[in-house]
Amino acid sequence: MKTLHGTTNVEGSADIGRLLRPRSVAIVGASATPGALGASLLGNLERNGFAGDIHLINPKRADINGRVCLASVAQLPDGVDVAVLAIPQSAVLENVRALAERKVGAVVIFSAGFAEAGEQGLAEQHEIAEIARQSGMVIEGPNCLGCINYLDRIPLTFVEVNTAAKGAAATTVPLSIGVVSQSGAMMTVLCTTLASRDLPLSYAVSTGNEAASHAEDYVEFLLDDPHTRVIAMVVEHFRHPQRILAAVRRARALGKPVVLLHPGKSSAARESAATHTGAMAGDHSIMLTKMRRAGAMFATTLEELGDMAEIAVRCAQLPAQGVAILGESGAFKALCLDIAEDLGIALPVLDETNAPALRKAMPAFVAVSNPLDLTAQGLVEPDLYFRVLQALFDDARFSTIVVCLIQGDPVTSAIKMPPVLRAVRELRPHKSVIVAGLDQGAEVPASFIAEMRELGIPYFPSTERAFRAVRNINAFTTHSFDASAAPAITLSLPAKRSVVPEYESKVLLATVGVPFSAGRFARDVDEAVRAAAALGYPVALKAQSEQLSHKSEAGGVILGVADEAALRAAWQRMQDNVRAYDAGIALEGILVEAMGQRGLEMIIGAKTDPEWGPVILAGLGGVTAEVIKDVRLLDADLSVPEILVELDLLQSAALFHGFRGMPPLDLQAVAELIERIGQVLRGTPALREIDLNPVVVHPQGKGAVALDALMLIDQQAGGNAA
Repeated sequence: MKTLHGTTNVEGSADIGRLLRPRSVAIVGASATPGALGASLLGNLERNGFAGDIHLINPKRADINGRVCLASVAQLPDGVDVAVLAIPQSAVLENVRALAERKVGAVVIFSAGFAEAGEQGLAEQHEIAEIARQSGMVIEGPNCLGCINYLDRIPLTFVEVNTAAKGAAATTVPLSIGVVSQSGAMMTVLCTTLASRDLPLSYAVSTGNEAASHAEDYVEFLLDDPHTRVIAMVVEHFRHPQRILAAVRRARALGKPVVLLHPGKSSAARESAATHTGAMAGDHSIMLTKMRRAGAMFATTLEELGDMAEIAVRCAQLPAQGVAILGESGAFKALCLDIAEDLGIALPVLDETNAPALRKAMPAFVAVSNPLDLTAQGLVEPDLYFRVLQALFDDARFSTIVVCLIQGDPVTSAIKMPPVLRAVRELRPHKSVIVAGLDQGAEVPASFIAEMRELGIPYFPSTERAFRAVRNINAFTTHSFDASAAPAITLSLPAKRSVVPEYESKVLLATVGVPFSAGRFARDVDEAVRAAAALGYPVALKAQSEQLSHKSEAGGVILGVADEAALRAAWQRMQDNVRAYDAGIALEGILVEAMGQRGLEMIIGAKTDPEWGPVILAGLGGVTAEVIKDVRLLDADLSVPEILVELDLLQSAALFHGFRGMPPLDLQAVAELIERIGQVLRGTPALREIDLNPVVVHPQGKGAVALDALMLIDQQAGGNAA
């Protein structure tokens, strides 16, 4: 749904465009005092030439800067697009009510002291949200720094802004970067960083406490904005995960990269750690998995966020697999090889036989390799840079060329940079070309940097920054997004249980093809003796109770029971162990299982996050799984080929492929098991967690067997309980 100003939000009521593209602005708390919020805001609008109506409200003044002041919101004309509240927190709520009565389209609330300040503030914030809901009014904040429309030169913020400065969109509007940040401080820092690099900006929004508009709303607006090519975000918490996932998928379809910095990976998980999976799959890691699968790119620092946004908006295409490094030093070549290995950057091998065009372009004493070491020959023969770049541009093995120059001084730069610029200007490669200096701080003529930027060449003062940004973008461009997921499977769950113990979990999961050792559940020792006789000695005994999530800690597992006498003794010992561990635990019985063959122990777990949805955790398992933490968190819709790729990213992946003379392991069986768990999780919303630990992996063709199983059920989810 479109309006004169822009798009509506998901409910179709509040118009974000009236906030970001207003034709009339009211300043509640206007001031003539230098440094006051209202004065700074008015100065921003006047200095940037806002051509719309400006209404000032200050009951203590008749005018400010020759503009008439109104005594109260009640004197505003109906239908002002946006009102900015530059007033104390105590006066905010009454003014929001009054603005709704005047049918104002949007409100910006600078004041803090709401949800972040305690129960009273939270209650007032909820009331603000209700007013917005009933009136259809957009509310940005509270506790925010406002927003900036660079395209129309409208800064609704108290931070001094010059939208005509570097980074602002010109008369012929270039494709630009839109900024969405929950933190106002990070919004201004990021905008300053981007503008300092002559990067065009479209909009910048600080969402603050998000009482009645959220980061998701602004991302959806930017997706519809024809001038925004890249969306850069600093977000600590997404309030509507499914909306942001849908928005990121849409951004990917539109070819608009979303680059996200998400602080908070060190925060503890919300849910209890009843399973290993619950302990190891925290909020941040689940968000990361889901957003990456949807198509977001991730930065880990503000510097990386700016670097990635620059590459995404400047380059002809995003860096993908196949990076060529052009350097001028043997030592730097060795350093690059180390960095590329550490970062996981693929450097296709070049040698004297497989790159004839490159061989022809260079003197005989310069070896063909990747990274290249041109030595100092470029100072003697500047055209060497042009010839080498031409050969690399024509080589289909490369998507990205990183030109790493020793800049030295203005004279040296004037020798090296012109042929690099000429190569891009004349040859127009449909590849990412990035220039980085080895000697950060060297004096580089500004005209060269400006021309690089005009030609779509990001320039970085250090090579390490360039390599990190390329690595982060590669993680996106090489990711698989469109594989078809296997159909979901609905599992019939027991009613009234929140924890499903091992014996019952195994019966349920075996019905959908999860492999387990042969076993029988026994409620007394005589039944256990009959079970062991049928299975064949030796056997394993495992205590069973929904109150006992981790049996080993309670002495609830006894292995290698050799005969009936040993079984009867082990039965009693296990009862005593559990009673000593916790006298309140009531055993339902004991699971008797045939002892299986040894193999590599893995953990395969699954978790349905109430906001983000289902994910699967896979990695090295056993009782030390939480200590080793060599795991991958996967989306629950991955196909077997995608799962195999992920498993090979484990630090211990060499163990799968014949490590030190051991036979290769049946990784295909593991991937099929993970896919099946994903099907079950997607089809059974009430299934909160599954923990299979350990899963023993046997040699290729021999399969994998889960030795333990535990399931947690959210009975409130309903819909699939037996």
